[in-house]
Amino acid sequence: MTDHALITTRIALPTDVDSVARIAHDAYEHYTSRIGRSPAPMTADYPDLISRGTVWVAQAADQMLGLLVLLDRPDHLLLDNIAVGPEAQGRGVGALLLELAEREAHRLGHDEVRLYTNAAMTENLDYYPRRGYRETHRGEQDGYQRVYFTKTLTAATP
Repeated sequence: MTDHALITTRIALPTDVDSVARIAHDAYEHYTSRIGRSPAPMTADYPDLISRGTVWVAQAADQMLGLLVLLDRPDHLLLDNIAVGPEAQGRGVGALLLELAEREAHRLGHDEVRLYTNAAMTENLDYYPRRGYRETHRGEQDGYQRVYFTKTLTAATP
């Protein structure tokens, strides 16, 4: 387990584009064969997302460990992408990024975080409910089979 005191989070900078794209690629690449094509996060427009201030990164020292893409919606915060580099998986980085998303939702005045994952990413279908997310529905979007989740935040949520 990683010592969370050693991990920092911050808004991604334009100079982070290559590192963010690499983490997304490395974190999602193994799903390509399951899905039959590259997962959407592997082809996202990270220069645009970073320029809009929607990407956060987690790092320890000078090593980027993970990323988070948050989109502010009128009635909720959409967690559009969360990725942890393979070398940092299983060390609590994902949980730390989920906590960040929930804090940001509160900061923006929202009491709900929504997210979706690909149905073929079966690990996620167990991961999110363990962290308080509830599946709301399933459907096709942009040629991907999505599973949608929501979490209602309380004042005590971090």
